[in-house]
Amino acid sequence: MTQKTYDILIVGAGLTGLTAGFYITKQGKTVAIVEKQNRVGGQIQTFEEDGFIFEKGPNTGVISYPEVAELFQDLAPLCSLETAREESKRRLIWKGNRFHEIPSSLLGGVTTPLFSLFDKFRLLGEPFRKKGNNPNESVAQLTRRRMGNSFLDYAVDPFLSGVYAGNPEKLITRYALPKLYNLEQEYGGFIKGAMAKAKIPKSDRDKLATKKVFSATNGLEQLPKAMAKRIGLENIFTGADKLRITPGSDVWDISFTTKGEELKLQAKQVITTTGAYALQELLPFIDSHLMDKITCLEYAPVVQISVGIKDTKGLSFNAFGGLVPSKENREVLGILYPSACFEGRAPKGGALFSFFIGGVKHHELTTLSDEELEALVIRNFHSMLKFPTDIKPDMIKIFRHKKAIPQYELSSGDRFEAIRLIENKYPTLTLAGNIIGGIGMSDRIRQGVELATKVCK
Repeated sequence: MTQKTYDILIVGAGLTGLTAGFYITKQGKTVAIVEKQNRVGGQIQTFEEDGFIFEKGPNTGVISYPEVAELFQDLAPLCSLETAREESKRRLIWKGNRFHEIPSSLLGGVTTPLFSLFDKFRLLGEPFRKKGNNPNESVAQLTRRRMGNSFLDYAVDPFLSGVYAGNPEKLITRYALPKLYNLEQEYGGFIKGAMAKAKIPKSDRDKLATKKVFSATNGLEQLPKAMAKRIGLENIFTGADKLRITPGSDVWDISFTTKGEELKLQAKQVITTTGAYALQELLPFIDSHLMDKITCLEYAPVVQISVGIKDTKGLSFNAFGGLVPSKENREVLGILYPSACFEGRAPKGGALFSFFIGGVKHHELTTLSDEELEALVIRNFHSMLKFPTDIKPDMIKIFRHKKAIPQYELSSGDRFEAIRLIENKYPTLTLAGNIIGGIGMSDRIRQGVELATKVCK
């Protein structure tokens, strides 16, 4: 039996846990990371096969905060930031029988078939509408009130399908889209808020948050691998089973098995970054009435399917990808075009696509067999991407995620309050990960940096 002592123990070697561990290590503290899987990275996993580089989990992130750019700078030369090509800025929305580009100009906004003429004119009055006074207003309610039904149907609904795979009627704005909520609350509206924020001088650090879409050179998995190397692989325990965490008078007692060996650790502080569904078993000493408010968190199931073709026969896919409104009743949530965004994701003359299926509204599709999913993809490969029927994909890889994306719905307020009360009772325990603080890659990186600052005070 091995026993070691650390300053901080982190449960979970996903993006949050690794970012926190990396910056804790940089500040001279000792850290151990315990991970159930036999690898680091959590949902992030990159594959390379037959000239294609494709992702199992998230395909991209957005540089929403300076911490994202700074992390890549701090990891150089082990990992390099790659931002999407300029031409991939185009976003597409499906309507009728084809994809349409989301307008990026006044003329485009006037002529687009995505929104009704009534709502286009109604948008002119958006800056003059009263701000909402319901803190639990859903994204759908907010959008209808300020912009109209067609903007909900053909902009916000597909956007939320792409981000949350969720239902805008249930996602609460101040939890799911806090920046949007604050625009209205602080400035009175979206247009006024955007104009006011554009006038605020930015520091050099603020300018690092370019809002560009990013990956890492040769795939996103390079990011967690680089952090693991800097933390020290000897401090990361993968394949951990039977993990038990027990609060002591001055330190936490941790026990688990890995590679047939039982380990006992002690740590002054503990950070969990696991999903809500794992916390009850992990922290059995927490009062059940508080834990129940966390573990009730709903997750959207998603199937991601990577599809490669070595020769597009001249068809062009110069866009970030296309999203599908619920109103269109298609079999897919959206299709991303990774090879249009980043170098080397497909052989020259070919293309790589990522199909997303299921989500909260169509969870039944995630139970289809592999054969049924392949048939679904091929149908939409022809009908949506417009490949002739005699052309078939060269590669189809199916990845199933039963608990892919947490839904920031009405229960989120109770969840956040329960986390606060637990941490007040156990000041050296922090509950983190995507159960709080946002679900995007940039949210996870920012939280990891904040965690390191908090525990190293």
